[in-house]
Amino acid sequence: MGFDVGFVPYNPDGWGPPEAAAAPSSLGGGSASVPFAPFSRSDKLGRIADWTRNPPGQGAFAAARDTVFDFAGLEDSVGLASADDASFRLVDGKPPPRHPRFGPRWRFQQRPQLPQRRDEEVEARRREAEKERARRDRHWQQNRRTHHQFNRGGPSSSAKPSVDIQPEWSVKEQIPFSSFSKLSFAVADQPEDLLVCGAVEFYDRAFDRVTPRAERRLERFKSRNFFKVTTTDDPVIRRLAENDTATVFATDTILAALMCAPRSVQSWDIVIQRVGNKLFFDKRDGSQLDLLTVNETAQEPLPEAKEDINSAHSLAVEATYINQNFSQQVLLRNGEKVTFDEPNPFATEGEEAASVAYRYRRWKLDDETSLVARCEVHAVNVDPRGERQFLTLNALNEFDPKVTGVDWRKKLETQRGAALATELKNNANKLARWTAQALLAGADMMKLGYVSRLHPRDHYNHSILSVIGYKPRDFAAQINLNTANMWGIVKSIVDVCMKLGEGKYVLVKDPVKPQVRLYEVPNDAFENDYVEEPLPEEEQVRPFSEDVDATAQEMDAAAEAEATGTTAGADGDAEKSGEAAAA
Repeated sequence: MGFDVGFVPYNPDGWGPPEAAAAPSSLGGGSASVPFAPFSRSDKLGRIADWTRNPPGQGAFAAARDTVFDFAGLEDSVGLASADDASFRLVDGKPPPRHPRFGPRWRFQQRPQLPQRRDEEVEARRREAEKERARRDRHWQQNRRTHHQFNRGGPSSSAKPSVDIQPEWSVKEQIPFSSFSKLSFAVADQPEDLLVCGAVEFYDRAFDRVTPRAERRLERFKSRNFFKVTTTDDPVIRRLAENDTATVFATDTILAALMCAPRSVQSWDIVIQRVGNKLFFDKRDGSQLDLLTVNETAQEPLPEAKEDINSAHSLAVEATYINQNFSQQVLLRNGEKVTFDEPNPFATEGEEAASVAYRYRRWKLDDETSLVARCEVHAVNVDPRGERQFLTLNALNEFDPKVTGVDWRKKLETQRGAALATELKNNANKLARWTAQALLAGADMMKLGYVSRLHPRDHYNHSILSVIGYKPRDFAAQINLNTANMWGIVKSIVDVCMKLGEGKYVLVKDPVKPQVRLYEVPNDAFENDYVEEPLPEEEQVRPFSEDVDATAQEMDAAAEAEATGTTAGADGDAEKSGEAAAA
């Protein structure tokens, strides 16, 4: 057994096979099908296969596979041997560059697919994305319908209504806030001033120049009394009702709560009495309407523990206390006052009342219905033309810059708009109510004060950082408060109540859902002889009495002790009491 090496031609004349040598049968039977060029050992060899030729395009791989051994571009074997050094190319042994593994370039070049299959995959992915988006939208709508108020910083799921709903109460109406947004009603005529009572002092323009670098300490006014009298307890409104001056009676605080109801998160209630053809909108003793909310519409909810100085109730009492003192400190206390038709109807003889004027104004809703409201203005001012202007004074309070995210002491001078935008986000309902009250009172200017704690853990001592004035109508347009929509809400509630029979009703804002319910209650409800479960004592607003001065003295003593102690001592004393006394 041997190995057949085959036929090997011999060339006696030179190097290489003979010129007319016959090829063996294994290579095609004598046909010269293999190109060959004679060369010497000093010549450079040409390329056997060009692995670098990779034309781009859809058929890159097929073209590369077909052209690796394509030598059609060569003239002939002789031309290849006689090529100069410029035509010589080395085979590149480096790996090809790696493209980023994302994007359409990588997908289509690394994994070529048929156009039809690729379109089907894209369409399938699009359908899956639409299904996922629709599922998320349904889930979001469901959460928004049930927990929308809580995501904005409202009460928790265990929140209770502002008044205990009794089993014998019957629901007459249930109005969602979504229906309020579509209402619009334009009051035909300008309101008529029926009577102006009280006395006001002049505004001190020096407070317009207060800055965080030149802040002013907030003072306490223990001797001045503030009155929060409901509608039916007002002797002037009783007199106007006896004279059939109007058919609907209310106060600016109650009307502002109704007008800004869609912006509210926390629960509140209004008592409505139908007597003959007249309607009286009242508030209960110790109602939440007497307190100012803090961070009601913020994203992060406040703690619910009453002993915490930063809880919702403690901050509401603190904000009310700050607002009252601020409205008296920014006045010229030189004894000069502007008096009106009658004195303060709620102050007794020898009692010093706060600077406030009550304007009893009448609006005509239709041919048969007119509304009288008691509106408040806190100061007067004289413009450059010498005309008298009415002002309303309110204060925003900062309790902890870490909670709001904006430090007033750093931002009020350079970024005042950012501070106001943060307050509009966190206290949209409170600012809207103040604006509505200024519009109802016919104020020419509303002054907003920025009051901050001296220390985040000290809720007794505060400083006035800035005072900014706005025209009520311009500010209402800035916060997107529509006057026609405000009156549309009031007109719709009045029309609903006018269709009811005589009796007593209560309008309650639901603590969970964005809606209000109208209950029919017994005539002796909310009176001393009416038996119902009272609110906890710490949640009730104590009426103004003779012990207000004693409470103020106690607060002053605590503040002096904190001022003389260290910061740690101030923190310990501040945490002992979670509630400040509202004047």
